[in-house]
Amino acid sequence: MLQQGFARIALAVLIIASVSGCVTLPPDHKKVPQDPWESWNRGVYKFNDKLDRAVAKPVAIAYVKHVPQPLRTGVSNFFDNLRTPSVMVNDALQGKLLAAGNDLGRFLLNTTLGIGGLLDPATAAGLNKNNEDFGQTLGKWGVHPGPFVELPLVGPSDLRDAPARVADAYLVPTTWWPKNDWVKYGLYVPYFVDIRASLLPLDDTLKNTFDPYAFVRDAYLQRRAYLVSDGKDNNDDLVDPDADQPVTPPAPTP
Repeated sequence: MLQQGFARIALAVLIIASVSGCVTLPPDHKKVPQDPWESWNRGVYKFNDKLDRAVAKPVAIAYVKHVPQPLRTGVSNFFDNLRTPSVMVNDALQGKLLAAGNDLGRFLLNTTLGIGGLLDPATAAGLNKNNEDFGQTLGKWGVHPGPFVELPLVGPSDLRDAPARVADAYLVPTTWWPKNDWVKYGLYVPYFVDIRASLLPLDDTLKNTFDPYAFVRDAYLQRRAYLVSDGKDNNDDLVDPDADQPVTPPAPTP
């Protein structure tokens, strides 16, 4: 019953986002080759932004204000640890066997001595955190990212990364355990609050950009190209050749 309820909510969100989509672009608007669905994407971005301003951002601000830093760090560590099996599998699929062994060690050490991942003794032991996912694995295998797409609630993505998120989700332990749906789906609340809280420092930068949608789109495409190539791709093929100053790709998360 709970899964059916979430499915109905997701369907309602998709319908609302679709209705709000298709923003009319001016005739002289410069089109970006990687964004053929820009009109619809901007509509979904507008929907996501309104929802963020109304719900997600206020909750994240309250979370940062009222929850002590050590506890917030523990929450971040916990969800990072849950993601480690997915990172480890994608390390192996990309032929990075040493990295896969490193991440296996991280997961075992943080899950045991780290009290279920709340603490991070693995980093202190020299086992650094890697950042891999199935979208990057597909990119390594030569799958082209395809057009950019703004997903309702989820945010920026592309046709390669969007379905890859499903594969990554099945590698997260909480997909299979606990069996109690209320506990399983209840973990999504602190997970998304933690993610939104980590993005709060970027709000001022985004607010001061001329076109926030274009900034987010270009930053996403360039960052993904950077991660797929392990920092070797300057992303020239993803930037609008007529743009005056392309966005510098952010450095990958450690």
